[in-house]
Amino acid sequence: MPAPVVLVAEELSPAGVALLESSFEVRFTDGADRSKLLPALADADAVIVRSATQIDAEAIAVARRLRVVARAGVGLDNVDVDAATKAGVMVVNAPASNIVSAAEHAVALLLALARNIPQAMTSLKDGKWKRSAYTGVELQDKVVGILGLGRIGALVAERLSSFGMSVIAYDPYVPAARSTQLGVRLVALDELLAEADFISVHLPKNAETTGLIGDRELHLVKPAVRIVNAARGGIVDEVALASALREGRVAGAALDVYSTEPCTDSPLFAFDNVVVTPHLGASTVEAQEKAGTQVARSVRLALAGEFVPDAVNVQGGVVAEELRPWLPLCEKLGRIFAALAGGGTAAVAVEVRGEIAEFDVSVLALAAMKGLFSDVTEEPVSYVNAPLVAKERGVEVSLWADLVSADWRHVLTLRGTAPDGRLVSVAGTLTGPRQAERIVEVNGLDADIAPTDHMMFLGYADRPGVVGVVGQILGARQVNIAGMQVCRHAQGGEALIVLSVDSAVPSDAASEIAAAIGADVARVVDLDGV
Repeated sequence: MPAPVVLVAEELSPAGVALLESSFEVRFTDGADRSKLLPALADADAVIVRSATQIDAEAIAVARRLRVVARAGVGLDNVDVDAATKAGVMVVNAPASNIVSAAEHAVALLLALARNIPQAMTSLKDGKWKRSAYTGVELQDKVVGILGLGRIGALVAERLSSFGMSVIAYDPYVPAARSTQLGVRLVALDELLAEADFISVHLPKNAETTGLIGDRELHLVKPAVRIVNAARGGIVDEVALASALREGRVAGAALDVYSTEPCTDSPLFAFDNVVVTPHLGASTVEAQEKAGTQVARSVRLALAGEFVPDAVNVQGGVVAEELRPWLPLCEKLGRIFAALAGGGTAAVAVEVRGEIAEFDVSVLALAAMKGLFSDVTEEPVSYVNAPLVAKERGVEVSLWADLVSADWRHVLTLRGTAPDGRLVSVAGTLTGPRQAERIVEVNGLDADIAPTDHMMFLGYADRPGVVGVVGQILGARQVNIAGMQVCRHAQGGEALIVLSVDSAVPSDAASEIAAAIGADVARVVDLDGV
């Protein structure tokens, strides 16, 4: 069977191309030239573009085999998403590829504006030594107002707080808990305008935000305010901003984006206290590399029928950034649950507790289902077909979410009943700044151990000598124990050993251990590849 064809219509990072070439036939064309693009699309399964290639209804109509349109960047202005959706074509982008670069550029603009760096450089290169003419202001103890506390806004807030700035923010869609976590005080828009010494814009452009900072708003700011817009052109009314600068109601501005682009002529360019750059927010080597590799991975997932976190339409949908680290853990918990149950179960409940419950957590149930069936069916299980596999096997999977979590900031639990009537459960969480995976409960017993590629679970009646027997049998098979935890409610009662080992446990070794210690549960789980 011939490999799927991926058409690269614009420049893509070498790392992205390499990821594609390992699995697909990769072809190249000039996407800006319609006479070359349309014929090339005829037998393409996927097409990757940047901003110069128009994937409109005409292009989609001629691409009868097309399954994926991937934009190696953030925006989708050049892709007709509605037409793609009607044709059943998935559209993906790389929303996280430029967030660090964009945040750093906003900070760079703010610093350049505060210290008059571009103006001083131009003057010096013209042969003038005018130190007093370019006296700036410090950031320390100033108030910066962040408009939009999404991923980029949060990074800017984090960086500017390290300069000793007080950070306030306006974002009606951010919960108070999130701003508190970031050390940012949420305020109303007018309050931010009145308090801020610097304002940095990090909002998406839509009907609500277009012209958000207009003439009325620019009459509410301090005369010493400096405004930075490295988000989207048109959020700050450029005509109103020019008037405010002319009348001395704003001390300066720095812009990377404009209402109409490319922009080579603007009334704002005439002001000495305005710093401008030609939309360079994503223009770093690292951002371009990330964009290429992210869309390449998405294309590979989509063509394999897997769940695509960065899909903006059709199957997949957008997954909150906060949920993405949970997907591998959920799949591991599904595999562990299936092993502990030891056979088919009629119903599995997926419980999500804590702060992550504020998001659409349905993807976590899909991840859990993928793990649940991965080791019990011959066909490959994906995010796309997992619900169908569950239905075919008569397994009812329910999802329950609650913002309240008694013991952990957030925790995910799978519960159900084994074929022999035993209650089975396994819970996990992510901890610390690195969001390390931990298993925190197994069959109602508290635990605290990291999931590894090879694990073993042993249920037995608590008594002396069991740990030694387990170690002796595994040692004789050259299976090294990396970690072990004994879980129990009380001495002499029900106990559970959770083992992480460096290599797979032979099935006869598991049987020998179970017989030697009288285990009522002896399950081996391989999580390799998750």
